[in-house]
Amino acid sequence: MNSIKTTRQVKALGLCSGGLDSMLAALILKDQGIDVTWISFETPFFDAKAAQKASKQTGIPLIVKDITDDYMQMIKAPKAGFGKNMNPCMDCHTLMFAKAGAMMAQTGADFLFSGEVAGQRPKSQTKSSLRYVEKHCGFDGLILRPLSAGLLPETIAEQKGLVDRSRLLSFSGRSRKPQAALAEKYGITEYPSPAGGCLLTDKGFSQRLRDLLYIQKTEDKTQLHLLKHGRHFRLDSRSKLVVGRNKAENKRIITLYDPKTHIRLRCTHLPGPDSLVFGQTDETALHLAATITSGYTKASAGTLTTISVFQKQETRQIEVVTPESDAFHNLLIQTP
Repeated sequence: MNSIKTTRQVKALGLCSGGLDSMLAALILKDQGIDVTWISFETPFFDAKAAQKASKQTGIPLIVKDITDDYMQMIKAPKAGFGKNMNPCMDCHTLMFAKAGAMMAQTGADFLFSGEVAGQRPKSQTKSSLRYVEKHCGFDGLILRPLSAGLLPETIAEQKGLVDRSRLLSFSGRSRKPQAALAEKYGITEYPSPAGGCLLTDKGFSQRLRDLLYIQKTEDKTQLHLLKHGRHFRLDSRSKLVVGRNKAENKRIITLYDPKTHIRLRCTHLPGPDSLVFGQTDETALHLAATITSGYTKASAGTLTTISVFQKQETRQIEVVTPESDAFHNLLIQTP
């Protein structure tokens, strides 16, 4: 039964990662008769696939929005700093709530919400961190966290009677048992593990990103997406090589290949990887890239291998001595 004292249906817009906490937070509000909509943000570091699955599973409408440009500006110098790797969790959440808040009028939402649990994560979900996000996103007092609301200050929605605070929860800490029990009550049997899907928490991926931002000094979206695929080699301060690790990765790399700006390398007479070279490349760097590429073909070490070079409208061959596959390990940027 709807206990909210209002002449119209209350609406809420929530951040959705697609995880169990997101689903439970939305369903708790739906139980109060609130019309909930989710929004999920995408960048090269995380996507909305899990949120889309959760939306299909629960029937809750989902908005998906790419925020790469704004995210890259934020990640250059996050005010609250980074976590263990390149994860700017507090400023990431701040940006997401700012973006969601800007859409409140468009969606008719009365407040924002999320599935965050106080104390669940040591940096981004402490009470002080949750407060930081609220203060800096521009929507102070308008963010409700239904799973931990009983442990947090009343929001404007609760004060106005739009939400019944007594029906909200007081979850805290890292235990997942309360969520699992609630999931069973709602009949939720499928949900992703709580590890999260943000690549910025991965040490190897973070090293690749640092290299791209601080050595290559670029925020090119294609290269950001390519950080997820292949072996990455730093040829010199101006150029970089990405080498496919298997057939599936070769296909992904080629889908991101732009013949106008990228150089493609391929051994045409033996099985081997597709490789792409980025940046300002001279003949020395290009020869090195061809040599590294040959090391991952079926050619024997020490033999001559011909590598085809596809550069703009021209195709030419470079003959190199095939090295051992790990000969240039010192140039390898850490693998995720």
